[in-house]
Amino acid sequence: MKPKNAIFYPGCFYHIYNRGNNRENLFYKQENYHYFLRRYNYYLNEFLQTYAYCLLPNHFHLLIKVRDEKDLPGFKNLEGLSYQISKKFSDFFNSYAKAINKQENRVGSLFQKPFKRIHIDNYKYLLTVLYYIHANPQLHGLINDFRNWPYSSYGKFLEAKKSHLPRQEILNWFGSIEEYRLFHNHIPKLQNIGLDDY
Repeated sequence: MKPKNAIFYPGCFYHIYNRGNNRENLFYKQENYHYFLRRYNYYLNEFLQTYAYCLLPNHFHLLIKVRDEKDLPGFKNLEGLSYQISKKFSDFFNSYAKAINKQENRVGSLFQKPFKRIHIDNYKYLLTVLYYIHANPQLHGLINDFRNWPYSSYGKFLEAKKSHLPRQEILNWFGSIEEYRLFHNHIPKLQNIGLDDY
């Protein structure tokens, strides 16, 4: 079982995920999903490159890569970096939670603590996590075909629109858009992915 509180290293990939406290919803309206991504980019875009995401009513998944040392603001040492990124996630969660608490007239923690992060240490595991993130709505029975889930990065790589995602780099992993589509048609083995009931 992979550790779920991995240290952040420059240039490394991670699977980030978390859910609502007591499994409560994180998203109540369509606008909440968009606001979540805007707040995420605001707090973490300097430190992370996002490769995939999927937002579901009560949890989310991200596939991220920590930026290289030369591109990190104020990089001094690895211990400081991991603390800095974790602090940015905390600030992001707090910012989003305040908005939702106000919207829903609720109080208390919105997210489970601590958030989970798994270091991805090989290419096969990287592709498995990519598929798992995109397929998540279907795996949870929220939709019959995950390709139609509106709050996922799956379709973003099929569009030419500008986004924060490294579209061309992802497509280069597969060789073409068609190979990217075909990859998502074949369900890889998802056991030992390092998750409990997400």
